[in-house]
Amino acid sequence: MSVHSIKEFETIKHPVNEELAGYEGAKFGMWLFLATELLLFGVLFAAFAIFHAKYPLEFKLAHMTLDRVMGSINTVILITSSMTVALAIDAIQRGKRNRSIWFLVITIVLASGFLVVKYFEYTAKFEHNIFPGNAQQIVINHDTHEYGPIPDKWEGKPIDKNGINLFFSFYFVMTGIHGLHVLIGMIVLTWVLIGMIKGKYTHWYYTPVENGGLYWHLVDLIWIYLFPLFYLIQ
Repeated sequence: MSVHSIKEFETIKHPVNEELAGYEGAKFGMWLFLATELLLFGVLFAAFAIFHAKYPLEFKLAHMTLDRVMGSINTVILITSSMTVALAIDAIQRGKRNRSIWFLVITIVLASGFLVVKYFEYTAKFEHNIFPGNAQQIVINHDTHEYGPIPDKWEGKPIDKNGINLFFSFYFVMTGIHGLHVLIGMIVLTWVLIGMIKGKYTHWYYTPVENGGLYWHLVDLIWIYLFPLFYLIQ
């Protein structure tokens, strides 16, 4: 090895003990934060299950008002974004900064698409007088997707409108909190992207990129449970 090559090798930044300790501490802190987020949604899931058992008919009738197509589109969007953020982390670990930048950009664009779809879904509900805790209409004809006033009976059984209002309260609160997490995730990934463009992250130091990716995976994971809970399970 020539003297010039030795000098070049010596200038390469290698991780030291302090950096490795910081990495482990940051990862541990992120996992603790994610655990608190899971507890929050865990309480909401448990409450939903309790009231679903109390109002099974009303929850089924209200659930059939939701748009499965939009829910499915958003599921595909988030699963794809989870893949792109993982590829962004893998790229920076391999020292391919430009590739990591493009994967982060794609992830942020997909996240924006999720919020756009959710906006149209919410707007459609508001146009038919369906609000949190106050649903005036539901889909009464599932072949034509026709909205109408909440019936007094369905399948020969009486309908408790409080149960339907409760379903939509859970729907708007849980998907709204999730949407807020999507927005926060976009801000975090944008911050990571700016740092990536400025050259702050390399294959030796990529802790913020990895932690940002972990947060985004949490956002995806929560939706994987929300989608069947509201859109599929009757």
